[in-house]
Parts: sequence; structure tokens; C-alpha cells
Amino acid sequence: QVQLVESGGGLVQAGGSLRLSCVASGLTFSWYNMGWFRQAPGKEREFVATIRWRSDSTSYADSVKGRFTVSRDNARNTVYLEMNSLKPEDTAVYYCAARLRDALNYDYWGQGTQVTVSS
Repeated sequence: QVQLVESGGGLVQAGGSLRLSCVASGLTFSWYNMGWFRQAPGKEREFVATIRWRSDSTSYADSVKGRFTVSRDNARNTVYLEMNSLKPEDTAVYYCAARLRDALNYDYWGQGTQVTVSS
């Protein structure tokens, strides 16, 4: 049974930082591209960042470029999202997701962790 468990969310003031973690189990983690998504109240879920299974490539949404950094530790089956210079508009539930390396769609999703940025 595949599980993705996010942690590290919380309440932070604008300009602050948070580091999200997502631990995967039940899959061969190093075979999967990992993504971070977020969903704010009343809005659709949106892409935040992704890192390839070989850690040789990352990509980011324009809204977070230069502020967020995605990384992974295949030995720990964990993907991270370092978030700096947080803004109130970053407030959302953040989800990690796993996509098999040549697949088009994400196969597995976590339950999400809440990030709230106060102004």
C-alpha cells in the first residue's frame, strides 16, 4: 500500500520560512518523479514544484520561483519543499504526489499539510 505523508506545515508570518517534508512508503521511491501542489480555499489545485527521479532536474511555478526549493533524499524516501520569503498568497494546503518516471499523470497523493501565512 502506497502512502505519502506530508509534514512541516504551520502558521508563519509573511517573510518567514517553512520546510515541508513528504515521506513515501510502499513504492520504489527512486523510480518516481515527485511533485508539490497546493490548493487555496475556493481555488483549484495548482502545481508548485517538481523534481525528477534522478534529481537531475527541477521545475517551479512562476509564482514560487526563486523562493521555493524542491529536493529529495532517495535513501530516506523523502522529498522536501523549502519555502522562503513566504507571502499571504502562499496560504494553502500543500500536497506531495508521485509520478512514475515516464508516466504523464501522478499516481499517488498525500493527504496534505496546511500552510498559513499571516500578513
